[in-house]
Amino acid sequence: MRMLGVLGGMSWTSTESYYRLLNRGVADRLGGLHSARLLLHSVDFAPVARAQHDGDWDATLAVLAEAARGLERGGAEALLLATNTMHKLAEELEKGCGLPLLHIADATADAILADGLDRVGLLATAFTMEQDFYTGRLAGKGLDVLVPDEGQRAEVHRIIYDELCLDVVRDESREVYREVITSLVDRGARAVILGCTEISLLVSQEDSSVPLYDSTRIHADAGVSFMLG
Repeated sequence: MRMLGVLGGMSWTSTESYYRLLNRGVADRLGGLHSARLLLHSVDFAPVARAQHDGDWDATLAVLAEAARGLERGGAEALLLATNTMHKLAEELEKGCGLPLLHIADATADAILADGLDRVGLLATAFTMEQDFYTGRLAGKGLDVLVPDEGQRAEVHRIIYDELCLDVVRDESREVYREVITSLVDRGARAVILGCTEISLLVSQEDSSVPLYDSTRIHADAGVSFMLG
């Protein structure tokens, strides 16, 4: 089994999900007592989140690049960045640590296209929904991406940082997400990407009339395939 480097902590709640999914995926494929062969570096999210909201992406890159180089020195053979938003820095991280990066948007787009879909809604942090590093990557794969309106984007973002990253799950927030999903479907979305690694803590397929694509689960499956490939 190849060694996978996981760069997490953004937030710890989603990294916990990644750890479970990676190990469950290996166990399901190999059986018995098999588990994932991986190195995990979990950063302190508070300064990273503060730098994100200050627009200081150089500061976030410094933290993540140091962690990624440590994973490379520890024997990791590929890098899994356990967050959607920080894929804004994917290219710089890949170059800086010398490891191939398993890109979450690529894996998610491939899963959607394999199902014959091409017009999708996106739920994520404001950074991910509003900047081109993610939506542009999906579009480059052939997807037509719809995002919520400005007010909805702000509320989706707030719930992620103020609740889900703190392991807080509220029924009223689930209802907000259901309404946003419905509005995306009304605009023509044939599926919706859960494009923040915490969102699956709040909503599931029963909350949507169209397929939901959980980027965390899809990304973790790509990690399992790498380890066992």
